[in-house]
Parts: sequence; structure tokens; C-alpha cells
Amino acid sequence: MAGFKLKYLFFDSPKVVRAVEKSTRKVLSKFGAFVRRTAKQSIRKRKKASAPGTPPSSHIGLLKRFIFFGYDTQKRSVVIGPTRLTENNRGEAPSILEYGGRTTVQGNKKKTRVRIRSRPFMGPAFEKEKPNLPSLWKNSIK
Repeated sequence: MAGFKLKYLFFDSPKVVRAVEKSTRKVLSKFGAFVRRTAKQSIRKRKKASAPGTPPSSHIGLLKRFIFFGYDTQKRSVVIGPTRLTENNRGEAPSILEYGGRTTVQGNKKKTRVRIRSRPFMGPAFEKEKPNLPSLWKNSIK
């Protein structure tokens, strides 16, 4: 037993850690892409508003175009969702569509405070893709 080294029996070798980190990044990035695709496909382009409780309508295509995902290396997680849609950095439209709430809309000559009921699109997309996550992990560490 003099020449036998026990440290090779543990899973903390740098090679194993790198392989796990690489596969985590790859799997979560794929999952983010799948959720993003599902969310974008749920948003229909049409002139009229969608019914409350269903994904929102896209009148000019901004909401669909600005859904992104990104892997956060610090937290080892993926962030998926729409970016702010206004120039003045208020950007409340995506969150109000997802969860509902009150906002101010600009009419012809005056601003009006309105209540918008939720039209979720990210939560349902996440829930639809969540059952596929274990199969993405299968045999992912090489």
C-alpha cells in the first residue's frame, strides 16, 4: 500500500470538476434555448388582444424578438426571459403581461391608468419544457 494514492478515488479532481462544469453549462444552455423557443412559439402575431390567461398577442413583433437566455457562470444557472421594451428603461410591459398589474398607457391625447390581467407566456413555457430536463442530463458528463 506504500505506492497507492487515495486522492484518485474521490470526485474532486480538477478533471472531474471541469467535466461537470462543462456539462452543466451545456445542459442548462440547451434548456434555456428550448424554453425560449417554446415561449416565442406561444406568442401569436395578430391585431386583437389575447384573452386573459393565454399567451399575449404580438402586434409588431417586439416581444417575440426580445426573448433571450443566458448562462450565469457565478450561480451556475440559466436566466430566460424578455428584455425591457422601452427606451426610458421602465420596461414594465413583459412583467405586466406575465403577471398582470396596473400601468399607464398613452392614448390619443392623455395618459390613462389601466389594469391588465395576466397573459403568461414564460411560466407555461418553462413548465412545458421542465419534464425534458432529466433527459438532457442523461450521459451528459464525459
